[in-house]
Amino acid sequence: MPSEGTPAVPHQVRRPTGRERGPDAVVEGILDFAAELRAYGEQHFGEPAAALGVAVPGIVDEERGIAAYSANLGWRDVPLRQLLTERLGGIPVALGHDVRTGGLAEGRIGAGKGADRFLFVPLGTGIAGAIGIDGRVEAGAHGFAGEIGHIVVRPGGPACPCGQRGCLERFASAAAVSEAWAAACGDPEADAADCAKAVASGDPNAVRVWQEAVDALADGLVTALTLLDPRTLIIGGGLAEAGETLFTPLRDAVRRRVTFQKLPEIVPAALGDTAGCLGAGLLAWDLLDNTDGTEVTA
Repeated sequence: MPSEGTPAVPHQVRRPTGRERGPDAVVEGILDFAAELRAYGEQHFGEPAAALGVAVPGIVDEERGIAAYSANLGWRDVPLRQLLTERLGGIPVALGHDVRTGGLAEGRIGAGKGADRFLFVPLGTGIAGAIGIDGRVEAGAHGFAGEIGHIVVRPGGPACPCGQRGCLERFASAAAVSEAWAAACGDPEADAADCAKAVASGDPNAVRVWQEAVDALADGLVTALTLLDPRTLIIGGGLAEAGETLFTPLRDAVRRRVTFQKLPEIVPAALGDTAGCLGAGLLAWDLLDNTDGTEVTA
């Protein structure tokens, strides 16, 4: 992939997962969608895709190509790589975790471009992380690396679905801020974006809710940077859309907490919600790099 700037994407299309129809229907929808994209490539570009990259949520066994578990999609142990390879006539398929593939794209062609060590943390419904090392993203021995959202930052705090209490994502995810602000302002429809707007206008209740989230996030991030020593810390997801309403107090909070640690550059993500798709494309590109002997840089 060219090293100059974000790569051009020749064709984009979106389709809902249809998860309300059940996990089997979701899988079949993915297979059909991939086949349609292959046919589109043949018709419009003269040849089918040479490889496929897929990013999925939940627990992913990237080495074996299995989508092990997703609470949102309802599946368990789906051999997705094998199914896609069979449907697409034997082309190589790479399967990745959605946050790690997003981190791969941010690290190679986005906000972390040029950094040999980075940590990508999207703040969405939950909080996950991608640990970038020399152009790749570390999955860990069992595929669980980067789960920063389950660092306990407030021992004895609210219960988390993971089984612990006081996890970071119970305080600093976009979902957590939405919940806290809805309770504070008395509007059950209020969300994190509304809280950020209220912070900017000086609402003291909003400032309190926001600062509690920032402080919890800073505690979790300092734990992560103590362990990982990243050169660049990339923050994405819904909360990052608040811009300096988030980044100014967050940088200050992290700075106050570090002692011997080296303070990383803290920057907003650059690729938005396209990061996962671009990262999946990079995984596919890497497959070709590994199979045909051609050196590819991004």
